[in-house]
Amino acid sequence: MKKIELFEVHGFKDLTFSNYLAHESEFMKVINFNFKAGQKLPVHSHDLEGELTLTILEGEGEFLGADGATMPARPGDVLVSQIAEQHGVRAITDMRVLVHIAPPI
Repeated sequence: MKKIELFEVHGFKDLTFSNYLAHESEFMKVINFNFKAGQKLPVHSHDLEGELTLTILEGEGEFLGADGATMPARPGDVLVSQIAEQHGVRAITDMRVLVHIAPPI
């Protein structure tokens, strides 16, 4: 087992979102993204099979999708998506997001 205290080891950056690789194995990848208010991970997709989740740990924002689609993103919300489906996130307040990708890319 392995314990990672994300709030202790990973903070925010002023000019761009910050990311921290919390875990990687042959089965999955876990990344913590931290966004200051107004920062975003642009809508994108990967030409691969698999799934990902975006879990809001702290703060508020929006999940982003194809054709300008948006959904509110608040603490405890989990977006589940195919890796090949367009996805992104935008922070309204400072926001911490935990991403799981399986299989890892």
